[in-house]
Amino acid sequence: MEVQEPQKSRVVVIDSLQSWDFNLAQATNQNFPVVVHFTASWCMPSVAMNPIFEELASSYQDALFLTVDVDEVKDVATKLEIKAMPTFVLLKDGTMVDKIIGANPEEIKKRIDGFVQLGRVSVA
Repeated sequence: MEVQEPQKSRVVVIDSLQSWDFNLAQATNQNFPVVVHFTASWCMPSVAMNPIFEELASSYQDALFLTVDVDEVKDVATKLEIKAMPTFVLLKDGTMVDKIIGANPEEIKKRIDGFVQLGRVSVA
């Protein structure tokens, strides 16, 4: 019987402003859309969204999924004016194109779906 390797998370945990800037620059260079989950360890709806966000990251291989703990990386939260948790932000070329506030898995999936599809459309 084969032992299944635990699946490596596709969600990148941002732990500093440098890590944020680095990941955003890489995504922009590769023309990848970015989906960010702003969370806090004390916020139950945020914590409840973690496995859902993880699942979405596995579904959309051509997008970069980041998670930011607002208490650990205040600079990023302040920069993007995050005032409630959870907040999901969609970025293209480093620019915010959508913001979803609250734990609403269906709405988040629908918006990410539209956003990633849009990212795939290439101008001929």
